[in-house]
Amino acid sequence: MSTAFKIVTAADWGLIRRMGAYAGSEVDRRDGYIHLSTADQLAETAARHYAGQDALMLLEVDLDPHGPAVVWEPSRGGALFPHIYGELRGDSVRDARPFSVSADGVMRFGDAA
Repeated sequence: MSTAFKIVTAADWGLIRRMGAYAGSEVDRRDGYIHLSTADQLAETAARHYAGQDALMLLEVDLDPHGPAVVWEPSRGGALFPHIYGELRGDSVRDARPFSVSADGVMRFGDAA
């Protein structure tokens, strides 16, 4: 699989566009890698970690440019999640969509960011 998804704040998306790379959220930096999700994992990730938040961006990330920095590791009941050990390259972002997550964990697209 060569595509994964990263949820970031709109402010962090602005930083990625200006700087060309992203060192990650506080959680990413603490854990030592950039957390990503597959399409099948995305709704649960949003509900679990972003419920009640707005001004978010969903980034579609091409993993190929990251080469061996991408490691698939088990989490949540053994499911393999993609992690980038290093910075998320801005040029690997194929698409960015504004969205929010309702208090009950439902992703809502079309929110301004």
